[in-house]
Formats: sequence, structure tokens, C-alpha cells
Amino acid sequence: MLIVQKYGGSSLKDAERLRHVAGLVRDRRKEAELVVVVSAMGGTTDRLTGQAREMSPEPSARELDALVTTGEQQSAALLVMTMEQLGLPAVSLTGWQAGIMTDRNYGDGDIRLISPGRIKAELSRGRVPVVTGFQGICAAGDVTSLGRGGSDTTAVALAAALEADGCEIYTDVDGICTADPRRVSDARLLSVIDTRDMLALSKAGSKVLHAKSVELALANNVPLRLLSSFEAGPGTEVKLLPESARPKLAGLTGKAESGRVTLAGRGADAGALSDAVLTLANAGIAVKDGALTENAFSVYVAPEDHRKAMQVLHDEMVLTQYE
Repeated sequence: MLIVQKYGGSSLKDAERLRHVAGLVRDRRKEAELVVVVSAMGGTTDRLTGQAREMSPEPSARELDALVTTGEQQSAALLVMTMEQLGLPAVSLTGWQAGIMTDRNYGDGDIRLISPGRIKAELSRGRVPVVTGFQGICAAGDVTSLGRGGSDTTAVALAAALEADGCEIYTDVDGICTADPRRVSDARLLSVIDTRDMLALSKAGSKVLHAKSVELALANNVPLRLLSSFEAGPGTEVKLLPESARPKLAGLTGKAESGRVTLAGRGADAGALSDAVLTLANAGIAVKDGALTENAFSVYVAPEDHRKAMQVLHDEMVLTQYE
């Protein structure tokens, strides 16, 4: 069995967290072959970007990519050093060493091709390849970054190219909830969510998984699991579900500045949008506008009503399906 794991910046922010992640890799390695993808250590990308702005108010996109992608290289090398201290053979690989080819869109590149020969060779030697996320190389030979959430995209793309049995995304949350628990008091942790519903939520602004990575998972039928690197637990599985197992409304997300609340699920149609408008009206909240998209609908309320609207729609239209 082959699993691709990805660890985010908060999971790698200091020496203690690096040691903890190395232990997680060591334990999982007893059950499966692993390829590990890493983000930059927490805060590194922002720090590097800030340094670039000190030198030039408008640095070239090419040079900015050359700078910010060094953060992932630091994480990969430090994690490998830590793993080796635990007796686990490993090797760090940059995006280009891992065979990740992108277009020439600096700052927000798309992966065009992966030639994972080097990764397979390292696996055959008994090593754990630790690949820098968020980066690749374009046809001109320049390093390119994949934009926000790019390490998630790297992990899913590698899982597809390697025909892995799954992709595990480790982060600082326990899994995927029906809503942001920081904004909705009774948000429920989900054991599973349909990939199409997760994609709709990601496109609407949910930051749990980046939309590009979910699109890749959907296109290549890559099963995902979102897990916490801080607390042991089953996390949330993201996969295609039979329609009978897919809730009408799987969850919601929102954007306070615009007053937008988006609900996603197989039942996110015009009828559900009308129900949402009526539900909010009964709660004394006026809806200014509404919109339908694939597997989702949105309502727009006044920004000062946004938090209450999130809670009302979650309790009346989402949570009732899980009780």
C-alpha cells in the first residue's frame, strides 16, 4: 500500500513539531509505503514575502517564486534530518527533482505533468521521499509556485501520478465540520463528505482544503483524508459517495465582508434557496440577493447579520440532517 501524506506549516512550525511529525511518519511507515509532502514552516512564506517587499515594492514574479519556494526546501531538509535521527531512511526532493512540471504562470502555476521516476527509485531503495510542496519547474527551467494551498495540490497530484491508495492531509484541525466551529457554535465534525460537496465549499471560500486540490482529487478519483497532526483521531474522509449516502446539504461556509453564506450538497437547488430565504425571514434577517452554482447556492445578507445567518441556516437546514 502506498500513501501520500502532506503536512502543513502549523504542523512543522518548530523543532518540537518537526520531531512530532517525524514520529507520525515513522509510525505510519509500519503500515504502508509513504511519500511525504511538506509546506514551509509556519510563517516562513509571509516572512520571505515581507523581505522581498523591503527590497522592492513590486518584485518580479519570477524572483518572488525563486525566494518563497525556499521555505519548503527548509522544511523538507529539516524533516529528513529529524527522521534520520529516528532511524528512518529518507531523502528530501525539490519539486523539480520530484518531476513536477508546471506552466509558466509565476505565483499561481498549474501542474502540467509529473514524471515520478526519482520518487519511485527512492521508494525502491527503502527511503521515504520528502517532497517540497507548493512548487515545480516550468519549461524555461524556472522554479514556479502553485499559489495558495499549493502543497495540498502537490500532494493530490503526486497521489494521482503514483496511483497511490490514498492521500492524507495533516493540518491543525480535527477534520471537516458542517461549518467553521469558530463561527457556528454547534458545528459537527463529519466522518465523511462527498468530494463534489467539498469542492463546492472550497470554491466558496472554505479554507480547509484548497479548491485546486479537491478538483484534482475529483478528476483522478483520489480518496482524501483530512487529519489533525496535533490530536489522534479518524479525521474526515473525502470521497465520491452514492447519492443515497450524500446529504441534501452537507455543510456551509461564508464570507462576512460580503455577507455571503453558501450551502453545498446534492439538494442545493432553487427550492432550497427559496427555503433559505424563508428561514432567514422568519429569523428577522433580510436576504439581499441569492445565487445558484454547481452543487451549491448562496444568499447575501447585511454584514452585521452574517454570523446570525450562518447559525440559523446551519441549525435549520444542515444540522437537522445529521441528528
